[in-house]
Amino acid sequence: MELKHISELERATQRGSGEMFRLGMGLLFVVGVMLYATTRGIGGELNVMLVVAAVIGGYMAMNIGANDVANNVGPAVGSKAMSLGLALVIAAVFEAAGALIAGGEVVGTIRNGIIDASQLPSGQSFVWLMLAALLAGALWLNIATAVGAPVSTTHSIVGAVLGAGIAASGFGVANWGTVGQIAASWVISPLLGGMVAAAFLYFIKHRITYHTDMRAAAKRWVPLLIALMGWATSSYLLLKGLKSVVKISFGAAMLYGLLFAILLFVVLRPVVSRQADKLGNDKAGIKQLFTVPLIFAAALLSFAHGSNDVANAVGPLAAIVDVLTSTSGQVHAKAAIPTWVMMVGAIGIALGLALYGPKVIRTVGSEITELDQMRAYCIAMAATITVIIASQLGLPVSSTHIAVGGVFGVGFLREWIKHKYARMEDEIKAHHPEDDQGAIDAFMVRFNAAPVAEKGRMLTELKEQAKAHLDPAHFSKQERKALKRVYRQELVKRSQLKRIAAAWVITVPASAIMAAMLFFMIRGMMLS
Repeated sequence: MELKHISELERATQRGSGEMFRLGMGLLFVVGVMLYATTRGIGGELNVMLVVAAVIGGYMAMNIGANDVANNVGPAVGSKAMSLGLALVIAAVFEAAGALIAGGEVVGTIRNGIIDASQLPSGQSFVWLMLAALLAGALWLNIATAVGAPVSTTHSIVGAVLGAGIAASGFGVANWGTVGQIAASWVISPLLGGMVAAAFLYFIKHRITYHTDMRAAAKRWVPLLIALMGWATSSYLLLKGLKSVVKISFGAAMLYGLLFAILLFVVLRPVVSRQADKLGNDKAGIKQLFTVPLIFAAALLSFAHGSNDVANAVGPLAAIVDVLTSTSGQVHAKAAIPTWVMMVGAIGIALGLALYGPKVIRTVGSEITELDQMRAYCIAMAATITVIIASQLGLPVSSTHIAVGGVFGVGFLREWIKHKYARMEDEIKAHHPEDDQGAIDAFMVRFNAAPVAEKGRMLTELKEQAKAHLDPAHFSKQERKALKRVYRQELVKRSQLKRIAAAWVITVPASAIMAAMLFFMIRGMMLS
């Protein structure tokens, strides 16, 4: 055997051993959940359904960690604001903390009211329904993670509950108005996230990076931008992350967030000024000013995500526990979350992130479009502001779709800007003699160094000179055609766009079909 073949074999073995380690750790967690659940029986007796539900709930929690958490840290990792290892630690710690500290004491037994529990035949059917929904949602997330597609865990479990509910009691059990709102969020969420992220990036470019003295512009605007991030994230944390701990109105949350932002601005303004003086007067230097705020934003977003989306894993499990431990065996509108159930969700999310999260993190952070710290800042702002605005307007949105939509938004804005700049360059070259490259180069140097408003004035003057025949160049028919054939550089991977969009569209129906099939299988096994 040749040496190169031995090296290839060693690399393949290393990859295989890594996969076996991840699989082994996941199985160890599931077995641990199973063993603990055997001690939580009713009246000291073993309850098989409770054990099965706990195992599936732990599996669901791991898949949420592997897929959904990437949206909070993916842009920061892709922009090199922090390493993948640091991102995994921060996300795991704050996701688990959010789940345990602010995960809530009760959850709705039917996620988002998508089915009418009163139409179910019995509490036993409800348990089978929730088991099928949990397993179907987890399986779909597992498939999406395997192909590197970030999907909404909320949509996965909602589709699964819908499918299992229809299988249990027919189409009349579904609240189709709620289902329609969820379908609308497929379009609303990414569009809002993309527009907000693109708007922030456009603002930063025009106020900072398009200026000759970027350092002075950064001293003026970066403290305000960081304070705005502080306002948005603190308000988001009060409204979403701590809603089960502190009951606070929208106005009060925004006011407290504003006070925190003002304090942050006062403290950070001299710090940013001193730091900017140490950096170069270019984009590479200015981008570094956004690094630390991105790390804090990723931590806070992870905390809020853990406090909210832990219900996707433990909500159905808590509902099953409530029915199985109830003396009446009836389905209640709300179900208390036992501490051990919350621990299953928190540990499962952290473990799933550590074992399988890097694949989706890389997809969000680097495989859609190239990100830097300023672009990642815009995506983080889109994730917080869009959720706050949409929740107050009653619009159904997905945090996953918003974050990924923000990544696409900054990518397409960059494409548009580069396309626009390419047209400007072609116009400049077309208004100069073909053999006067020196004049073109000199004009391009002045053009690149000029502010945005000055660029427009220079182009206008150049066109006026051509009209007055003051410039020796004259447009020929061939030159006019060439001017229209500007090369459009693609900075967003269309293959990723198609793949992710397809995964979003089929999430609800795919999880619904799987849940319906699993429900029939579970019912058949239990009745046989």
